[in-house]
Amino acid sequence: MISTKTIQYKLPKESLMLVQEPQIRLFEDEFKISTKKEFIGIDFNQRGYTVNDKVDLIIDSKIQTIGFFSGAGGLDIGSQLAGAKVISSLDFDRDSVATMKANKYFAHSAHFHKDIKEMYAKDYNKIIKANNPEKLILVGGPPCQPFSKAGYWVTHKNRLGSEDPRNMIGQYLRIVEELQPDGFLLENVESLLHPKNAQAVTDLKEAIDKLGYKFIVYRADALDFGVPQKRKRVFFIASRKGILGEPIKTHGDELEILVNKNLLPHERVIDWIGKFDSDKYFEAEELTTGKTYDEELKQIPPGQNYFALTERSGHPNPKFEANKRFWNFLLKLHPNQPSWTIAAQPGPWVGPFHWNNRRLRVPESAAIQTFPEDYHFVGTRRSIQKQIGNAVPSLLGKAIVKHLISNI
Repeated sequence: MISTKTIQYKLPKESLMLVQEPQIRLFEDEFKISTKKEFIGIDFNQRGYTVNDKVDLIIDSKIQTIGFFSGAGGLDIGSQLAGAKVISSLDFDRDSVATMKANKYFAHSAHFHKDIKEMYAKDYNKIIKANNPEKLILVGGPPCQPFSKAGYWVTHKNRLGSEDPRNMIGQYLRIVEELQPDGFLLENVESLLHPKNAQAVTDLKEAIDKLGYKFIVYRADALDFGVPQKRKRVFFIASRKGILGEPIKTHGDELEILVNKNLLPHERVIDWIGKFDSDKYFEAEELTTGKTYDEELKQIPPGQNYFALTERSGHPNPKFEANKRFWNFLLKLHPNQPSWTIAAQPGPWVGPFHWNNRRLRVPESAAIQTFPEDYHFVGTRRSIQKQIGNAVPSLLGKAIVKHLISNI
């Protein structure tokens, strides 16, 4: 599925000219440097895949998915990559729904621009009857606020009657109860499992149990499933039959690979975005020239953040004080390492930035989230950034859905 083509990337030494000598040496030592050349040569594999030309591979599947809180479709793409045909999606964001409609990969799906509170089993009866699934699963990542109202999940009455407009987990469980699928996924941020939310999670587990499903709570890092990004999420993987084991990791760090020879090394970000670093993909919004921290950004070595310009890092002319900013302030990608988490609504100087001292381009952010290369997004740049940043990385979604399918 993932195409690979090895070529050489040329990182201009000009991009590093303002980095302090000792810091730049540490970076250059990772590569075979020719002092005569104006660039650092990095061999990389062009990684990526397409989907809009592969609709026929999924169209007849009898394992089928209904998606909720679909956004731009990261988890829905993952479902179809795993072999489960998406027969419907839903989201409250107009641009996100338009994005899914714009892709041939979901031409067979019914797409709802609706609030889940307005949807009931009757709205899906015709869709389910027309597709006639042998197995049906639901997937979704409902917003998780507010944890202070944990009792929302405890009783049937409360689960159906909450007035809090932000609490979508309960609405998702209501739909599960009405549609009675063979299994479902509930995805959320890792902080859902923070000790301060212990009672809310306990209540959520009890609610799933009362619905008649057996489940596991799985902490996932996208890195472990071929995504070139450090991104931690939690999945409630539920089935009427029960869930055996955990999703099978495909990638690991050096120590994990020593123990398990079947694992591949974690993906390098350059392999997924190197191809987009050409004038063909230029975006005016990527430029930081003349703006507040433009000079400081240029002084930071690849793979580091504002700490590089502090006394703690031995900078001769410190610009900042360590631990006084968010850790991703002026954070810059390293070509040989995975990316940090792509944010949905980053501040103006929140990274990750490209190692060439600019903001990431839309196709770069999408590739880091393992969206297909031929996937079309609808909306302004700001809207598309939000759609991409809010998504479940497609290859992570594939792995989790694949595990669910094997347990229904």
